Amino acid sequence: MRAFVIGLIAGVLFLQTRQELPEEAALTWVFSACVAALFAILFAHRRVSDPSTTFTMLRRLCWLVAGVLVGFGYAQHRAEIRLSEELPAVWEGRDIVLEGFVASLPTINERGIRFEFEIEKILTPEAIVPKNISLTWYVENNRKTDEVKSPPTLKPGERWQLTVRLRRPHGSANPHGFDFEAYALERNIRATGYIRLKGESKKLDTEASGFSTAIDRTRLSIRDRMMAALATKPYAGVQIALAIGEQNAIPASQWKTFWRTGTGHLMSISGLHITMVAALMYWLSFRLWVMLPKLAARLPAQRAAAVVGAATALAYSLIAGFSVPTQRTFFMLLMVAIALFIGRGLAATRILAFALFAVVLIDPWSVLAPGFWLSFGAVAMIFYVTVNRPGKLRVLDAAFKTQLAVTLGLLPLTLALFQEVSIISPIANAIAIPVVSWVVVPLTLLGAFLPVDFILHLAHGVMDFTYTLLAWLASLPNAVWQSHAPAPWAVALAMLGVVLLLLPRGIRARWVGLVAMLPMFFVIPPKPLPGEVWVTLLDVGQGLATVVRTTNYTMVYDTGPKWNPDADSGNRIIVPYLRGEGLRNLDALIVSHDDEDHTGGARTTIEARNPKWVMTSAPLQSEYLANAAETMRCEVGDGWRWDGVDFDVLHPTPADYEAQLKTNNLGCVIKITALGGSILLTADIEKSAEKNLVERSKGDLKSDVLIVPHHGSKTSSTDELLDAVSPTLALIPVGYRNRFRHPHPTVEARYADRKIAIHRTDWDGAITLKFAVNVNGTPSIDAYRLTNKRYWTNMPSRGERGEVRE
Repeated sequence: MRAFVIGLIAGVLFLQTRQELPEEAALTWVFSACVAALFAILFAHRRVSDPSTTFTMLRRLCWLVAGVLVGFGYAQHRAEIRLSEELPAVWEGRDIVLEGFVASLPTINERGIRFEFEIEKILTPEAIVPKNISLTWYVENNRKTDEVKSPPTLKPGERWQLTVRLRRPHGSANPHGFDFEAYALERNIRATGYIRLKGESKKLDTEASGFSTAIDRTRLSIRDRMMAALATKPYAGVQIALAIGEQNAIPASQWKTFWRTGTGHLMSISGLHITMVAALMYWLSFRLWVMLPKLAARLPAQRAAAVVGAATALAYSLIAGFSVPTQRTFFMLLMVAIALFIGRGLAATRILAFALFAVVLIDPWSVLAPGFWLSFGAVAMIFYVTVNRPGKLRVLDAAFKTQLAVTLGLLPLTLALFQEVSIISPIANAIAIPVVSWVVVPLTLLGAFLPVDFILHLAHGVMDFTYTLLAWLASLPNAVWQSHAPAPWAVALAMLGVVLLLLPRGIRARWVGLVAMLPMFFVIPPKPLPGEVWVTLLDVGQGLATVVRTTNYTMVYDTGPKWNPDADSGNRIIVPYLRGEGLRNLDALIVSHDDEDHTGGARTTIEARNPKWVMTSAPLQSEYLANAAETMRCEVGDGWRWDGVDFDVLHPTPADYEAQLKTNNLGCVIKITALGGSILLTADIEKSAEKNLVERSKGDLKSDVLIVPHHGSKTSSTDELLDAVSPTLALIPVGYRNRFRHPHPTVEARYADRKIAIHRTDWDGAITLKFAVNVNGTPSIDAYRLTNKRYWTNMPSRGERGEVRE
């Protein structure tokens, strides 16, 4: 079975890397080959009574191949079913009236309430809408009266008639960034949208029923009970996460502390917590059962306790939302319970294989989640250093050994997934694991289910003390070590190195494992040659963020929008990109002007990368520049030279500041000239600024590439500017179906008339240009959405227009 499961995981993972799903004929061939392989295994097993080592290896190989084929075919079958439901492009951004019910635990934030909605009836004639969608009911702001109307309180199972506007799942596409479209596919969210505030929305009399709805209602009642008891206590979100697995309840500032200390896995329902609670219920039920001789005579106490322990694990996992770590723990505990019930021992590797098989069978997209690899990887490393090892370890020695194994074993995966690892994690976990798992969690669960607020307050007090220690550890310098994103082959080699390092004592050449890990750290990503410049226009939605690199210097030009107090383009897109590319230092930050879609990520970018200086046309005392080491005003005539590449500021002038021009027309315009070509960065300047720029710098504007002014607004990209720049390539930073309907058709027509090729971030994702020294004026182009396409990737058709949301 173990070889089959390994093959199954490989087959599923291979399918998830495909750009397109294979044809149905290919699936037939896969199924046929799988059947043939299974029959060959069974035939050979019957014919050979005493198989040799060679035969055993051959049989395992056959099981491995069969697993690959089954995994690939099964994942494709599930993908075809899920992709069969989609929102047609013609119904994006149009009013649609639906009937259905709230199908998840609603998430509340300052902008509104987000929830999943299962559709039962489509009332708009001819509309085609997938069954499962995600909706946001926004807070209604009355601009005339300044009144704020919050959305209604929603509960799982409530039926509503709603007027909505939808779009296909579409997220930002950037190197080292989060793939929202994969996330939506895994959760079977086939469209996203919002409630039309001007449309008719009404609650229906009847409510939905069902097992999942009942679970969500239970989770909601627990959350409401805890929120009422803990009120405004600072760590109420942590306790809610520990009780029902709602990680959104934890503020971003606290998550930062947990991440820096490597204790984030403890602050939601982890496998350790489920195991502890199940073990506690096993022990209690065993003790009670043996006290009842008549029951024990009919069913041995060990078997009865095994059933109670497994049922407890299932209940806790369901209340937690049945995430990958909870699934893994439940299925492993289920196998242990079965072994206890039937009185047979099971190898640890068989238990792990069964859990892997069950998780992937339920959700073949789980292999895309970091939690899948980290969760199963941690357990695998614990088994590797504890099972079938000679000698008996003392408790402290065993704890140290397992912590070392998990830390080393997950290091390659952690660097591959996040490009950073907590140095102080072993110390922090030594403190947090026993306190959180054996004190905070039991008290929180008791307080959640018993109407005794004191228990919750006691748990909060312990959590308060624990967090204080963790915050102190997190504040230590270099608490987190950052690296570039290592190459896949280096990660695989490092994992092999970990296995060698953790071999039992007495085996020679374990040091070879350390050598195998070195490429992960020292094989760094390529960088520009002297005289070259690489420019990456990041996909930040409706906004602008650009990373410019020379051989030894890095500059960020604008920092995209801010979505809420905890999330902006800086911490979600720019910093992960810089970290993944191995860019630990930022030499300069240009904030072109004081608009939030350009300044939204400035504060978090400055905090994370501490640029040597910041240049801007925004007020130097702006809040988002408060932590900058040095700030200066952007003025025409400024310039610098890095590694043979020239940077020249062409706008604004001192007179523009004195005239108090509108924010857009103060945009900092910079021309970058390398040996292989030039690019003009124009921020959001409009017609009047373009006119002044052309009159003042007409001879200096000629560039091979133009980042289109103001996202392609009709107020910009005048004929005079385009004639003066005369680019061969234009890049438009624009959000997918943005509410401004950028770029404007007349603007696109101007570029088309001049045969200027256009790339857009909503079409292409992040766009990277590399100006090579030996290819003048023709940079290489990497469109991330195209080069990293997967079968679920939304590839917008050219010419799609935006929409307006009230």
